[in-house]
Amino acid sequence: MPHDHHDHFHHEGMSPSGHPYRADNDTPLSYWQRMEIAVRELLVEKGHLTPAEIAAQIEAMDARSPANGAAVVARAWTDPAFKAQLLENASEASREMGFDIGPLNLIAVENTADTHNLIVCTLCSCYPRNLLGLPPDWYKTRAYRSRAVREPRTVLREFGLELPDHVTVRVHDSTADMRYIVLPARPEGTEGMDEAQLAALVTRDSMIGTGLPHRP
Repeated sequence: MPHDHHDHFHHEGMSPSGHPYRADNDTPLSYWQRMEIAVRELLVEKGHLTPAEIAAQIEAMDARSPANGAAVVARAWTDPAFKAQLLENASEASREMGFDIGPLNLIAVENTADTHNLIVCTLCSCYPRNLLGLPPDWYKTRAYRSRAVREPRTVLREFGLELPDHVTVRVHDSTADMRYIVLPARPEGTEGMDEAQLAALVTRDSMIGTGLPHRP
């Protein structure tokens, strides 16, 4: 399955030419968009925030990427004590590495020889953005949100991930205050690699459960 994964969900949101369809953004503002603008302008008017501070926060949010999560995974692969802490309390373990994930309850689930974990948000697009950046487009589609629960093995197969029959697939549903990150299995042949080298092998999809890390 190609990395963009746009063409595997029964052509939902596809144009007649076969390209992903994106509606023009010149429609009237929604109620929530109007509220956001009003609150933002009020905060600036009252002196609680400046436009520069708001812009800086937006830039900081946009700078978050899967590299943050990859660093956490690589540390867990090389440090047994940190791995135990991550699986017990992923929020605190991430903060220990300097990643501010806010008040969210972050849960790390480990892939093993007999268990594979898959993350979805069936309601909307809840996602550990502080560690993985913005969610991919396919993660937010209605097709993925529904099919990942009903037929996870088929969805994984469409991503190019064929699992043996003996492997149990566990699907985890994220919520507004509880997010998940998959701790993928460390690839074989990486015993001599340091954390930076290992982090380079960790893919975004492997931390969602729709893929695996790169092999050296």
